[in-house]
Amino acid sequence: MTGLAAGILLQMALLTTSAQPYDQALTSAKADGQPLLVLIGADWCPGCRTMKHSVLAGMEQGGRLKDVNYAVIDADRDAALARQMMRGNSIPQVIVFSKTADGWHREQVTGAVSEGHVQGMLARATAAAKKSTEPAAQPATEVASKTDSQ
Repeated sequence: MTGLAAGILLQMALLTTSAQPYDQALTSAKADGQPLLVLIGADWCPGCRTMKHSVLAGMEQGGRLKDVNYAVIDADRDAALARQMMRGNSIPQVIVFSKTADGWHREQVTGAVSEGHVQGMLARATAAAKKSTEPAAQPATEVASKTDSQ
């Protein structure tokens, strides 16, 4: 019986995430400039459970969410926030926000997707955030004068 209890506890530990409440994750993203990853789902939704307990949990365990602010919104328990965030009514929705020089950029996918797909979204968000902190490139004088004369 002790082995069964230990197995259950180990499985529960593997299924927990370091997802923050949305307001805390947003505050952190604003402060540190790191992407904000939001999963909107529900406990009864098979695709949502896959995203939360398999895809995103696996990414987290592999260290691929260490430079990301991560939040989970339950569409049933926090319906008002979920409605505000969602585009369309289908769940799960995975949204990645990145802070850019022009404001916040949003990329979203609906439905259960692979780790690779989410990783691609995060890579684009990180690149956009990094680009916004680099000084703008100045065009060469020759190129600028050719453009002005045409």
